[in-house]
Amino acid sequence: MLRIAQRPLPVVGRARMYVCGITPYDTTHLGHAATFVWADVAVRVLRQLGVDVDVCRNVTDVDDVLDVAAARTGARPDSFAAVQQFRFDRDMAQLGVRRPTQEPRAHNHIGQVVTLAAALLALGAAYRHGGTVWFRGSEVAARVGLDAQQAAALAAEFGPGYPAGADDPADVPVWREARGGEPAWPSPWGEGRPGWHAECAAMALTALGSAVDLHAGGADLRFPHHAYEAAMAEAVTGVRPFARAWMHVGVVRVGGARMAKSSGNLVLVSDLVAKHSPAAVRLLLLDRAWARDWDYHPADLDAAAARLQRLYAAAARGAGESHSVSAEAVRAALLDDLDVPTALGIAEEAGGDAARLALSVLGLLT
Repeated sequence: MLRIAQRPLPVVGRARMYVCGITPYDTTHLGHAATFVWADVAVRVLRQLGVDVDVCRNVTDVDDVLDVAAARTGARPDSFAAVQQFRFDRDMAQLGVRRPTQEPRAHNHIGQVVTLAAALLALGAAYRHGGTVWFRGSEVAARVGLDAQQAAALAAEFGPGYPAGADDPADVPVWREARGGEPAWPSPWGEGRPGWHAECAAMALTALGSAVDLHAGGADLRFPHHAYEAAMAEAVTGVRPFARAWMHVGVVRVGGARMAKSSGNLVLVSDLVAKHSPAAVRLLLLDRAWARDWDYHPADLDAAAARLQRLYAAAARGAGESHSVSAEAVRAALLDDLDVPTALGIAEEAGGDAARLALSVLGLLT
């Protein structure tokens, strides 16, 4: 049985996994890659158990930051998003991240967001002012252990740009009235566009049903995004919890600051794989606890490349021999909260079957 976030996640036959995907307005950096590589490992480990994993990884291609980025280049948002999506797919393929079984795009789920908003209104979990439908969010912060001040500070980091008119500062738009010059769609409340949290809720519910077994995404999205997404889904379905387990992958920093375009400290996957093997970049991301924040240093990539060569050499040892005990120890470490450092330590020392199993499950074979 797999343990995630120190909690058992028993699965019988089939698992539903939602991976919070990209907003395609920027090229893939190491922080993005960490989330998707770790999610890929979780899928591989579940499949080792014989579980059929239905992986839904969304694309948020309706978003204010995407519109702004496209406008800077003079491109239409949909065309700009398509180019960025192509680059992301290329980077993921190089890093050995397998394609999801479902990849919904927000612009194809406008109708589902409208349905979600109408249902929340009917249930009293939302209210309308003008062309905007607001979700009642006064209890969301407490659900994830935050007070109002902490929640406001985290929400402000994303600069949501909400319209005025909420009854409570914690309320967020499920559907918001369109502003002049931006892409908009018809709704019962007039021309508008979906709220960010509502997009993921609608896509996850449409693709995977009323609940998911494992929800993955960056740790920086824990609040407000994932907390509101789950709250909306639970309010409309009555099924709790929306996610049986959460996998919030640790933030990648450079010089102590979270890697982000706004910080100007991006380390692009395409630049790294031009100088190092993609497997070494993947190992750099994996040779640590998945939930821990960490700082990137170029020397760490050299160390990962050297360790990868040692693992390959270890895998070549004892060809044809059985090392079932060590291989089972590798498997046990990976089932215990995806403990990759322990699994790699066993693999490097034991070699043979243990090393081959670790390299295979972790997607490090070239």
